[in-house]
Amino acid sequence: MTDQLDYVKDITRMSEDFDRWYTDVVRKAELADYAPVRGCMVIRPYGFAIWEHIQRAFDDMIKSSGHQNWYFPLLIPKDLMDKELEHVEGFTPELWWVTKGGSSDLDQPLVIRPTSETIIGTVMRRYIQSHRDLPQLTNQWCNVMRWEMRTRLFLRTSEFLWQEGHTFHATDAEAREEQDRILEYYRRIAEDWLAMPVLVGQKSRSETFAGAKSSKSIEGLMRDGLALQAGTSHYFGQNFSQAYDVSFTNQRNEREFCYTTSWGISTRLIGALIMAHGDDAGLILPPRVAPVQVVVVPIFRNEEGRENVSRFIGGWVDQARAAGVRVDVDWREMR
Repeated sequence: MTDQLDYVKDITRMSEDFDRWYTDVVRKAELADYAPVRGCMVIRPYGFAIWEHIQRAFDDMIKSSGHQNWYFPLLIPKDLMDKELEHVEGFTPELWWVTKGGSSDLDQPLVIRPTSETIIGTVMRRYIQSHRDLPQLTNQWCNVMRWEMRTRLFLRTSEFLWQEGHTFHATDAEAREEQDRILEYYRRIAEDWLAMPVLVGQKSRSETFAGAKSSKSIEGLMRDGLALQAGTSHYFGQNFSQAYDVSFTNQRNEREFCYTTSWGISTRLIGALIMAHGDDAGLILPPRVAPVQVVVVPIFRNEEGRENVSRFIGGWVDQARAAGVRVDVDWREMR
């Protein structure tokens, strides 16, 4: 272990400065880097590949229970935000505004989505008229923007990638079941895919999402002894459906507001992976989400040796890949 740590020259030791260690690992492992835009980041291919594995695993889970992927607009008119004062109060300090289109002032400012309850509620009321139209189980994979004063790669950036699910139900019980179903999916992602034990439970009233009646989360313990919120699932009751008039005719032929939920995980999970598994030597990844599971380093002395080694590797590497093993053969001469 001493020799290994001596080899790692440019990573601060965890015990010396955990925050610096974390940033060193992110950049040295080529997962992400700083962008020329305040508070934003560039996700490099190896980091994005980790996100793709998380994305595919969760996407399979939600599709198995009837959820469908949509895409909704990035920009939200100010008057839609104003309809839910409680929602605006929760996000006003974090909003990014667009006030011009080309060289012309806009008739009203537009918000770059910090989350999409406002626009999704407005759109979905077109498609919900009767109890027969419910449930509506929507999800989108997208980016969001929040004005952050202090940022850290993956953990808290002004722009980040996530999925946000928004569902509409005929009864309170169905919506609460949805909240717990998604929370269990998040637990499975964390523990079964990321090998990261989590605590699952109710958020305190002060930590409840703005406009929600109940927020539940998964929380992981990091190597610095602090907990990290890794996924949240919210139950709104009829709060947002009342604000945006998302109603339906129930089985008694009465108009009733939908019961709604929303839930999300983000690229923060990559930061959680690093802090839960990494050590002073750098990045450690669970095999299920590692972009490369096996690295082959060919060793040879001459061209004939290269051909023999290449023939040997070719005899089994395709079979390994066909079996689902992510193999990389590193033919670089200068390492």
